Amino acid sequence: MTLSSKERAELRAEAHHLTPLVHVGHQGLTDPLFQTLDDALRTRELVKVALAKTTDLSAKAAAGQLAEKMGAEVVQTIGRTVTLFRENPDIKRKKGDVPPWRG
Repeated sequence: MTLSSKERAELRAEAHHLTPLVHVGHQGLTDPLFQTLDDALRTRELVKVALAKTTDLSAKAAAGQLAEKMGAEVVQTIGRTVTLFRENPDIKRKKGDVPPWRG
């Protein structure tokens, strides 16, 4: 799934008020981190990931690796914070429903 620029802009606006749910530490990208991120994307769809200053990865490199491994789209990268989106087809939505990341 590829996001259009309009969809990406809408998701950036929604993500502005989110706090990072997943933190990448000095150990970098580990299997437990991938599991935590997978759980967060499954329930919330839109997730911010914060990279510690002690990690060896750049934010752009980490964003690419996380998106590829999780099957997600990179919404934006600002400083050491990455925002990812992965739609969950199991979440049933009706018009006017509150998005899961606001819940």
